[in-house]
Amino acid sequence: MTIDAKQMEKQIIHMDLDTFFVSVERLHNQKLIGKPVVIGGTSDRSVVASCSYEARQFGIHSAMPMKMARNLCGDVIVIRGDMEEYSKYSKVVTEIIAEDAPLFEKASIDEHYIDVTGMDRFYGTLKWSQYLRKRIIRETGLPISMGLSVNKTVSKIATGEAKPNGELYITNENTQPFLFPLSISKIPMIGTKTYQILRSMGISTIRTLAQIPLEMMEKVMGKNGIIIWKKANGIDTTPVIPYSERQSISTETTFETDTIDIHHMKNLLISMVEDISFQLRKKGKLASCITVKIRYSNFDTHTMQRHIPYTSFDHILIKNTQELFERLYTRRMLIRLIGVKLSGLVGGTHQVNMFEDTPEMLNLYMAMDKMKKKYGSHAVERAVGMRERRE
Repeated sequence: MTIDAKQMEKQIIHMDLDTFFVSVERLHNQKLIGKPVVIGGTSDRSVVASCSYEARQFGIHSAMPMKMARNLCGDVIVIRGDMEEYSKYSKVVTEIIAEDAPLFEKASIDEHYIDVTGMDRFYGTLKWSQYLRKRIIRETGLPISMGLSVNKTVSKIATGEAKPNGELYITNENTQPFLFPLSISKIPMIGTKTYQILRSMGISTIRTLAQIPLEMMEKVMGKNGIIIWKKANGIDTTPVIPYSERQSISTETTFETDTIDIHHMKNLLISMVEDISFQLRKKGKLASCITVKIRYSNFDTHTMQRHIPYTSFDHILIKNTQELFERLYTRRMLIRLIGVKLSGLVGGTHQVNMFEDTPEMLNLYMAMDKMKKKYGSHAVERAVGMRERRE
């Protein structure tokens, strides 16, 4: 390989906070260190949102019913989650990375990708990566694992192999020797169904998957088969997407006739939030900031925002939106336009929203979203939203 080619070779870091929710709880209560801990609702009917490595040794894992977790480990310590506290620490870690990283992506509440391509000429990517990881640990007290390699897929897998609280550097030459002995379950995007399909084909290791003819993978799994085959061969050209708190999803409505009908506007806001929160969940995103916008009949425009714990649930977003609207609308003038924006988006799922003793709420959202994806976004909605949309 020539010197120019080496300079063009990507260098991507993946950083993942270890058992993030549990680690935050241990900062506040050191008696939890070394103990089997699960985060979630406290009743038997709730689900496990996160668990410590000590709990995993008993077979406990995320999304497991709490009753089953207690049966597997009688000494397990159950803690109701505090999303506000976890969101705060997540933002602190992001701020530390933002101060030093040339280009980074916040992939979820507890993981980041950083593109350090070209930094070898100045600092050395491995040395710089180790410095950043140590700084995060020193300033937050949270354990964090790191993988450094030529692309996002290999770096993420390396991070998984480095856990807990470790680091791995995989060079381009060592990519296949590193990947090939591992289970296919280590590849990002291989879920339960895909894993079962591949195992039924006699594929258990990444080496075997990488050696399957590409045409066969495409025939069996379509476009996803091509992507998975490339990942198995250490190929991933997905770029690091620059993170910005301004990443957002929004909607607004301009009235045909300026209005002062507060009841109508509040109901309309419910419908608007319901729509954009579904879009949020469909994209696998969580929001950490709500902004409400009002434009009066004289075109004066005012906004008010509130930072919230990461969520994508309608009932939480609607409550905050209505409270912001009530605080914002003080002039009692005719209104021309209202709008809502959700920002500070990161990747995430329903699971991190649920620390309540109501697994039915999680199941309800999953069922509603399934129907909306199949029959359209208005297949299931609140009665007030349906009425406002028709009007």
